[in-house]
Amino acid sequence: MTIFKKIIDNDIPSKVIYEDEKYLAFLDISQASKGHTLIIPKDETESVLTASVETVAEMNVLAQRIAKAFMKDFGAKGVNILTNAKEIAGQTVDHYHIHVLPRYDENEINFSFKENKVDLDKLHHDIKEKLNI
Repeated sequence: MTIFKKIIDNDIPSKVIYEDEKYLAFLDISQASKGHTLIIPKDETESVLTASVETVAEMNVLAQRIAKAFMKDFGAKGVNILTNAKEIAGQTVDHYHIHVLPRYDENEINFSFKENKVDLDKLHHDIKEKLNI
């Protein structure tokens, strides 16, 4: 049983900011930024990779609603909306969740990407050839 399932079952207290029959949104205990919110489905699924298309869509709509509220009502200057899938990507709880991170200062959270030298033409060809979406 994950920590999120315990929160859904009210075995662990949380600061819920939204709840309906399918989803729960609550303040992350770590608060990487003021208002850092987690959105989870009440039905357990491991990640965005295993969730239904409907769940992914509905959770992203909810993330947008919450993000807009932080922008309008709390003075956030921007927002990051993200999810991690698998440990290598930073997923620490095996229950699909979306982070909504209101941004007030560009230095409060640091995402950094390093440039990877790749042959874009070959990569594009390989992806187009193998990715059947």
